[in-house]
Amino acid sequence: TDTSLPPTQQPGRLSALLVYVLFLLSIPSFAVFALVGVIVAIASRDGAGPFARSHLSDQIRIWFIAFWWSIAIAIAALIGWMLTVVLIGFPILLLVWIAAGILFIWFTIKSLLGLLALLDGRPR
Repeated sequence: TDTSLPPTQQPGRLSALLVYVLFLLSIPSFAVFALVGVIVAIASRDGAGPFARSHLSDQIRIWFIAFWWSIAIAIAALIGWMLTVVLIGFPILLLVWIAAGILFIWFTIKSLLGLLALLDGRPR
């Protein structure tokens, strides 16, 4: 990989751009595009230059954080739903909705900030 090229011309930059777009489009696709995006990021990381590799690695990290938090939120939702019989489940479900909203906002902001850094030629 040629590191003497400017960041905008290094290999893998287009893949990183595609992943950011897929991450942002995952909002209306119920995270299907995010899954496709992380697959593209994993497949593209090895052949990418240092600049693009920093973005692709960050995208993979962001996706895995969101994935594991989604699993935890889903488990909490299941527990909350089961506990609605004794009424304690309703506040748990409220907390689940708040946590899911925060995760959604965090994922969107991280993806948008990463896209802006990529377009500015800044590594992640």
